[in-house]
Amino acid sequence: MDDEPPARRGDAASHLSGESLDSYSQGELAARIALLEAEIVRVTAHREKVAAHKLAAEAFFRSPDTAQGS
Repeated sequence: MDDEPPARRGDAASHLSGESLDSYSQGELAARIALLEAEIVRVTAHREKVAAHKLAAEAFFRSPDTAQGS
């Protein structure tokens, strides 16, 4: 049995945005930027997948009158 509550969505991004960057070297900052850019690509791809899924579902469940009335 897991006693820890599930992590809330957005906690990681909120933590990252408030973290001081003063102690990071240029190399560490470059690595962090690369990691964040990869995460942006991943999230963007997922958002596009979700949008396509929603459009497909809407098209599937659209009434025949609505589809032909355009």
